[in-house]
Amino acid sequence: MPLAHLDITDGVATVTLDDPTRRNAMTLAMCDEVEAILDDVDADPEVGAIVVTGAGKAFSAGADLSHLGGSADVDAAEGSLMAIYQGFLRFGRSPLPTIAAVNGAAVGAGMNLALICDVRLAARKARFDVRFMQLGIHPGGGHTWMFQNITTPQTAAAAILFSDVMDGEEAARVGLAHRCVDDDQLLPHAQEMAARAAAAPRELIIETKKSLAHMRSGAVTTQDDAVAYEVGPQAYSTQQPEFQARLAELAARISSKS
Repeated sequence: MPLAHLDITDGVATVTLDDPTRRNAMTLAMCDEVEAILDDVDADPEVGAIVVTGAGKAFSAGADLSHLGGSADVDAAEGSLMAIYQGFLRFGRSPLPTIAAVNGAAVGAGMNLALICDVRLAARKARFDVRFMQLGIHPGGGHTWMFQNITTPQTAAAAILFSDVMDGEEAARVGLAHRCVDDDQLLPHAQEMAARAAAAPRELIIETKKSLAHMRSGAVTTQDDAVAYEVGPQAYSTQQPEFQARLAELAARISSKS
């Protein structure tokens, strides 16, 4: 049985981790399936945005680390960990906008999957649970860097060092989630939001996501730097057929009302 499946509707690719009996734990097999799905999605010109969620009650219970127990070989452990990381890092490498619809527990690497997405939407029953300390394992996959950059050093320390678990409402309050919504509205809300991005020209949305990443990189330190960077892609976008067509439609609507 597949451990992840894909649905494409209205330009939105919804990727569902589908191993509810294991609370969608990220096994090597699941990570391989996720990578293959994302490769297909990124290559599909009809897809403009991605939503990832979990089947059943959990978003993802984290990585399956059972094969690391008792290993005395650090190099082998690093290789196994890097293979698991690909299950969530692949979402970070997608050029398309990504939304994590966190429907339940997001633990360890499952939380990394949420963190690496552009936007996190949380159900009220969501649980953001780092849990590395309780498992006796150091955080991995860029967890400490992502968490501190999304929220604050204090919020990250409370969750990572002091095992502070946040529900959906608390996650939204501290900025870990963009918004908390009723449980039954989570996926429709995420898909509706993703559809707005998918309705934009695909090349434009990809280029704009690049600009957001560039602004976060530290290369831009002043308003003048930002203006200089944005003027090129903005000028290019004004010459594209999609912009010309939408400008003509706007002019026609204004003319019809005058």
